Amino acid sequence: MPLDFSLDSDPVLSVAAPDRAAPLRQDADGLAQGWTAARVLRVDRRNRFATDPVAGGRRRIRLEPASDHSEQLPETAVFLGRTDEGRHIWAMPVEELPDDPAVAGLRSNGADLVDGDGSLASQAIALIGWHRETVRGREPQHHPRRVDAGWAIQDPFHGGAEYPRTDPAVICLVHDGGRRVLLARQPVWPAGMYSHVAGFVEAGESLEGCVRREVQEEVGVVVDRVRYLGSQPWPFPRSLMVGFHAIGDPDAPIVLEDEEISEAAWFDVDEVRAALDGRGELMVAPAVSIAHVMLRSWAAAVDR
Repeated sequence: MPLDFSLDSDPVLSVAAPDRAAPLRQDADGLAQGWTAARVLRVDRRNRFATDPVAGGRRRIRLEPASDHSEQLPETAVFLGRTDEGRHIWAMPVEELPDDPAVAGLRSNGADLVDGDGSLASQAIALIGWHRETVRGREPQHHPRRVDAGWAIQDPFHGGAEYPRTDPAVICLVHDGGRRVLLARQPVWPAGMYSHVAGFVEAGESLEGCVRREVQEEVGVVVDRVRYLGSQPWPFPRSLMVGFHAIGDPDAPIVLEDEEISEAAWFDVDEVRAALDGRGELMVAPAVSIAHVMLRSWAAAVDR
């Protein structure tokens, strides 16, 4: 019977953030009144934010008093939700935060954040990045007007509402149903680093269809038994990574026809376990990514 498994934990960026309080987005008066007691997450152009250390080597996002930055609710702020105490949470764009050990980024430090903070940061980075793109190349008089506390814009030309876009992408752990997994590397990655095949969903394509197409296009392997594992936001700039695993034939020839892939090979589970422990020559995706959780979950399930 081919190996089947599920994720052993939620990906870091998928753990639920504080209450998004979506109905409040259209309550302009209530949001304005709540500003004085609100908390702010500042995000710079490098998608970095300030954190504070907590027990166990973890970090917590620093939510600063809103009144420290503005007496009134600024138009550039976007509403993220409410704290457990009911305070409003906003994200504000800034040009640059100082190069300081307390300043962190999701890629490098996301796995160190306390539960829920990764999702909160993903939300802030995605929204602020979206607004940045909507005004790129436009004269100020042509900038869209923000509505719904930053969750929508109205274009000055056609007047219709536009909402943040999410681009679905699949990522697939291809294994042989036993002890081997197929991993690939992009030429821009550090030497020795491998991960799963991934790619964006095309128009009119199902997620499972995208898995089969991407694996065959990138490494030339036909896969079967495509099964869903989980998902994770990846706000660089606006992706949703949807994880799957599938069965491939390790004796099938690997054909690299995609310029994005420079190498691909089958690895034994013992090599993967060593890499997950930081040993050996193989390097795998960082713990903040769903790719890491998928690989760790597969390795734990083999021989169980």
